[in-house]
Amino acid sequence: MALEIERRFLVAGEAWRPLVLWCQSLDQGYLLASAEGPTLWVRSSRSNGALPRAERSGGPAGAADSAEAWLTLKLAATGIARHEYEYAIPPGDGLALLDHCGSKLVKRRHGLNLPGGDWVLDVFEAANAPLVIAEVELEREDQPVAIPPWCVREITGEGAFSNAALASHPFEQWPSEERQPVLRSLATLSF
Repeated sequence: MALEIERRFLVAGEAWRPLVLWCQSLDQGYLLASAEGPTLWVRSSRSNGALPRAERSGGPAGAADSAEAWLTLKLAATGIARHEYEYAIPPGDGLALLDHCGSKLVKRRHGLNLPGGDWVLDVFEAANAPLVIAEVELEREDQPVAIPPWCVREITGEGAFSNAALASHPFEQWPSEERQPVLRSLATLSF
């Protein structure tokens, strides 16, 4: 049984860009989404390797601009841990399944060269712009991790920022009184 332990952060600014190891364009759609129960999604990607394949660490395998697809099932566990099962599927099947998803999102995922865990950063597009969210996958919940200064707010466990929630209720549809504090926090970062 795969166990995912991750912390998530709202990101401001561009100081993360020099840390990028690889990049993927992702289309993600939800076949089943529940705040308390299982979540099942399909993800289709195109790799846009920021570095040559031989230099990438932890990035997608295959040639630059290769297409891949996955089915992922997540189930609640305890604390910030989730049971996660991910299966590669043929890219054509991924695209076909995306057509059956009622809620979807689009983002560019960047693998980052940071210590303390496996870091990725998602730059959301379309209805979820200008959100940028960093995630660090950990080996255990109490694992210490250095949080970069551009991670301006921890959002671990905040349901409104989950990918499933953003797919069904995008940031642009949030009421102004919910959007404005987020936008202010993104605008206050200075280096």
